[in-house]
Amino acid sequence: MKNIAALIPAFNASGTIGAVISRVAAYLPVDSILVVDDGSSDKTAFEAVSLGARVMKHTANRGKGAALRTGLEFALQASFDAVITLDADLQHPPEYIPQFIDLYSKGNVDLIIGSRLHDVKGMPFHRFLSNTITTFLVSARTARKIADSQSGYRLIDRRVLESVRLESSGFEAETEFLIKAALHGFRFGSIPIRTVYEGEKSHMTHFSTTVNFIKVLFQDY
Repeated sequence: MKNIAALIPAFNASGTIGAVISRVAAYLPVDSILVVDDGSSDKTAFEAVSLGARVMKHTANRGKGAALRTGLEFALQASFDAVITLDADLQHPPEYIPQFIDLYSKGNVDLIIGSRLHDVKGMPFHRFLSNTITTFLVSARTARKIADSQSGYRLIDRRVLESVRLESSGFEAETEFLIKAALHGFRFGSIPIRTVYEGEKSHMTHFSTTVNFIKVLFQDY
């Protein structure tokens, strides 16, 4: 069986990180759960450590892209075969992990996206609109069919991690990663996941996120 890590970027997530880790640990060894505490002012790191996860901590908030970069570099150094990235706020139900692993084990894909766009019931209209538009644009940019470009719930093979280096520090890093993976010729797959929005506080600043997305989209890589 492949040695797979779960990577969870976290910022002020002490209220949910324990539940995420406990639910992920039903499918992966707890010492393969990597939490990057991105400068939290609460007990995120303490909660994660107390449950046995491996924790990397930024002394200041540097952004989701920076947290992903830290965690992905650690996963490479630790010789994991693949990484599943998921959020710390329970938007990405860990119960889909076996489906990611099952599709990955077939050997036909290098990067799997958990797609919410097959069933948008429960997704706020502004999220549906932005996700649909950005997914269309990323698909056009890469000339590949991308299932849900804004979903951070992904399984990424080690070969992709070795080839793709993130430069962005914010939420736009997830778009940058897809574009670079597509340009390297890696194979994409997807599994359907349910939409979970329960009034959680977003750390996105919509204007700056949009500007940064546009910059990444039209960057010459």
